Amino acid sequence: MKVEFFLQQLMSLKFENTFNPYVDRCAKFDCLNAPEQRTKILKEMLSAASKIELDSLWIGRDLGHRGGRRTGLALTDDVHFSDHLIRWSIDCKKITMGEDVPERTASTIWKFLERIKSPVFLWNVFPLHPYAPGLPFSNRAHNTDEREAGEKLLKILIDFLKPKRLIAIGNDAERAALKFANQCEVVKVRHPSYGGQNIFLNQMEVIYREDLSNTLAID
Repeated sequence: MKVEFFLQQLMSLKFENTFNPYVDRCAKFDCLNAPEQRTKILKEMLSAASKIELDSLWIGRDLGHRGGRRTGLALTDDVHFSDHLIRWSIDCKKITMGEDVPERTASTIWKFLERIKSPVFLWNVFPLHPYAPGLPFSNRAHNTDEREAGEKLLKILIDFLKPKRLIAIGNDAERAALKFANQCEVVKVRHPSYGGQNIFLNQMEVIYREDLSNTLAID
């Protein structure tokens, strides 16, 4: 697969009451070239990830209005935007206006990611931001049609990156990931929202015990 093909498929996704950060620009928060920059960043990440042995693909549910809608990066908010880019040796200026907006789920995800060195790629079952009708800065769960479209892209991504395992973050992610259990190991962890932060972190510490031990030894 060529990265350009994947991006074309991603940019062509359009559903009612959704925001596609690789095509759409938020007049309130986005810089003028935000969609183009988000696409460029993702292209560079995909290219870099395809050239290494990827430990895992972490899968969330969908982009949130405080996170991926703004950054174009799954499970990543403004606060951790630069951290995500650094992991892939990518340089880019801020693409949103105003103060950095934190997202609770992204904060927990990156609290753990900062502790490991294993190459991890972050994605979602549905790679756009779905919102309630008339409320663009809200979050809703993706519907059946959106999930099916997302799973088609997820298959392309797994075939391309060939991760050793899929880390499914939450029930929705697990349902999608299990469809690819014949290609790689699927491990489900608790979603960190609604009081699940500590459970998530504890489960990830078990999964990445070896990585954490190596990191401590180096330090």
